[in-house]
Amino acid sequence: MSETGMKAPGGPITPDELRTLVEAGEVDTVLLALADMHGRLVGKRHHAPSFVQQQLLSGAGAEACAYLLATDTRMRPVPGFDLASWDSGYGDIRLVPNLRTLRRMPWPGGGVLVLADAEHADGRPVAVAPRQVLYEQIAALAELGLSARAGLETEFTVYRGVDDQAPGRLQPLTGRNLDYALVHPPRVREYLHEIEQALVGAGLPLEAMKTEAAPGQIEATFRYGDALNAADDHVVFKHIVKTVTPWTDSTATFMAAPDTGIGNGMHIHVSLWRADEPVFPAEGRGLSAAGAHAVAGLLYLLPDAMPLLLPYPNSYKRLRPDSFAPTRVAWGWDNRTAAVRVTGHGAGLHLEVRIPGADANPYLAVAAVLAACRRGMAQEMQPPLAASGSTYAQSDLPLLPADLPTALSAFQNSAAWADLLGKDVLSHYATAARVECEVAANEVTDVERSRGFHDA
Repeated sequence: MSETGMKAPGGPITPDELRTLVEAGEVDTVLLALADMHGRLVGKRHHAPSFVQQQLLSGAGAEACAYLLATDTRMRPVPGFDLASWDSGYGDIRLVPNLRTLRRMPWPGGGVLVLADAEHADGRPVAVAPRQVLYEQIAALAELGLSARAGLETEFTVYRGVDDQAPGRLQPLTGRNLDYALVHPPRVREYLHEIEQALVGAGLPLEAMKTEAAPGQIEATFRYGDALNAADDHVVFKHIVKTVTPWTDSTATFMAAPDTGIGNGMHIHVSLWRADEPVFPAEGRGLSAAGAHAVAGLLYLLPDAMPLLLPYPNSYKRLRPDSFAPTRVAWGWDNRTAAVRVTGHGAGLHLEVRIPGADANPYLAVAAVLAACRRGMAQEMQPPLAASGSTYAQSDLPLLPADLPTALSAFQNSAAWADLLGKDVLSHYATAARVECEVAANEVTDVERSRGFHDA
């Protein structure tokens, strides 16, 4: 089924190991990858000996057009971004390899992947780069003596065949509810095995995979750990799925709502720690005061930061009643209908933020979650009562923004988020959301054609 067989050794490597592999002729390509605004890896393929000699030893990085962090999903240079524009001449930024992220890809010819940090020519970090946005929030917590741990679980949908010109015509890999199934049709079993081999072979901390309730839907869960590492691993995970899936004559999408009635989420499990002690659990049982303040921060602040969690018009089509995706601002104990779920036991008690879609940039989504927790704790915010039962039917609970234009209005006018992120970062991602709104408003869709041609 696969063109690869996943027989090449893979996983994290050190700079010295890279030198050895290059000298032995076992690696000839290094992928220098930047996580862009949309959570995709973009960059350059470097000849490995040249990379070792010029980039690895000097740490100088490679130049790339700054528009990598100022485009829409189709890589169009669009107006409104301060970082890069026609007026500024679309100058360069530097992609500086973060050598802690060196990773050999587990298929023949896969080469070595290394994540890059974005810098200006004078060495200043590019503040709007997603990885930098998260790094700033982690640094702000560190100033308070806190560290963050996170675990991401993401759903995606797989379709039979490779046809990027007509994705709506593809059939899901599974045709019925296979949630938690352990008996799968041969094609599904082979696909799961292929992806699992690739993820584990790349050294990602895969915990489990399972088929979900919707046709073609699969969920991947990764082990809990350092928050920045979790986001790094997540963009590599998506890169591997997108790379390997076509080799199985299939197509994978991380759209939040790839079909009517299907919702792909990215749930963020998060906890804060002081040294080796978790902050959120109370000494006896339940939430500590700090944990309650963090819940309040999430509930009061995240509704105004939705473009960081649900960045596209399609993202909001996932938020439907009785869908396991939240629609209201609420928290609860082990309650999957709530926006924030308190889960886990003892020292493992933590918060699960269920708002983000699978299309969210993990760096931005985790950054928003950490910033909201920090502000809630700093201001000792008090949460409302925990919701019990289905939150969908509780009309007294506030609704989350139901579309991107509404979410954008709240985000760009939020003094709290301008303070938490910085005005430049807020402006940058407000512009990105505005571009997506304009595209959705001006493009004619297949639904409009169908209804117009046949029903009107």
